[in-house]
Formats: sequence, C-alpha cells, structure tokens
Amino acid sequence: MKPIHLFLIFFSVFITVSGCVSERGEPGTYDNETENLSYEGESLTPIAQQRNNAIRGTQYIDRESYRLQVDGLVENPLNLNYEEITGLPQTSKVVDLNCVEGWSFTAKWTGVRIEDLFEKAGAMENATTVIFYSADGYSTSLDKDYLLENDIILAYRLNDVTLPPDRGFPLQLVAENKYGYKWAKWIVRIELSDSPYRGYWEERGYNNTADVGGPELERRE
Repeated sequence: MKPIHLFLIFFSVFITVSGCVSERGEPGTYDNETENLSYEGESLTPIAQQRNNAIRGTQYIDRESYRLQVDGLVENPLNLNYEEITGLPQTSKVVDLNCVEGWSFTAKWTGVRIEDLFEKAGAMENATTVIFYSADGYSTSLDKDYLLENDIILAYRLNDVTLPPDRGFPLQLVAENKYGYKWAKWIVRIELSDSPYRGYWEERGYNNTADVGGPELERRE
C-alpha cells in the first residue's frame, strides 16, 4: 500500500476517534425524521457534529416503559409516561451548549417547560433547589429561580428530530448559559428540595453555579 494511502487511512481513523468534525455537514435522517439545519434565520450544528460526553456511555431507554418522576417538595408527585410529557404544551428555542473542555454547538431544542411541570406537580414555595437524576446514575442541580426566570425546558426533540439515544432520549435538560455538565441527559427523576445539592461533577470540584464564562472549578476552604 502506498504511503499516501496509509496516511489517509490513519487520518480518517484519527478524526473518528478524536471526535473532530468538519466545518460543513449535511442533515441526518433519524427513524425517517429529517434533521433541520436552520431555524428563524439561525444556522444549527448537525447532530453528527455535536460533541457529547457521558459517564457510562449511551443509555437506551424503552419508550413504552419510561416514566418521569417529579417529587420532593411538591403537592402532587408526578409519574409521567412519554406520551403524557410530549402531550404537554411545547416550546422551541435555539440555545448554545458550551462545554468546559472548550467546545460548543448550536441547536434547536423542543420540549416542555420546567415551569409547566412545576405547576402540574404543585411545587411548594419553600423549594429552592431542583435536582435532576439520570438513568446512568448521573445527577446535577440548579436553582429553582434560575429555571423559572429563564424559561428552561426539558427537550425531547433536537433539530426537529426525536432526541437520539446518544443525545439523551427521552429527555435532556437545556440549561441555557450553564456549562454542559448541567445539561443532564436520560432524565428519569426531578426532585424539588430546600437544600443545596452537588451532583456528579460538582462533587469532583466543578463549580456548582456553572455560569458560562465563570470559574469552572470551585474554591473550597
């Protein structure tokens, strides 16, 4: 085999393994759904070019047996199936996901507002912290006020296709202006609490506020 051919093979493998992607991309097709690469005049990053992290790899969740629990400081704990979630009023927005590793991408997210779930569950006024638990054992938390003031959503569609398994099906938190470790995927439970909470990466030293542009690590006395 000629040296140039060996180089091309090596280069292709390197690109695949490293997660590097081309600047250009084509829309993908996912279960007969065609991905959209623009929304209201904004260009969207193709799903195939969106980098991704997970602590235990992709989780594959059965749509029929899936349930989302909403409990803790609520008057009416919820146990919603997928159809009940997608049947709630939906909203769409274009939001950038920024990772502490230095990469980012822009996507259209469609889903249900956290506020609508809180209203349905009867969130208590003394709840200050909202904890998100994922199917892979991951967890993180955000202030309830932040979620309400920023109209934060739980997404079940990405660039107009059903959220693929590696992107967090059935639900990914769209934590606007927060670093990617706050964007919990494969969410199975939401707990409202009146106490601070440190999730998986926060317990390992990452800043619990996670504001994009702010300090990545947290000082501890």
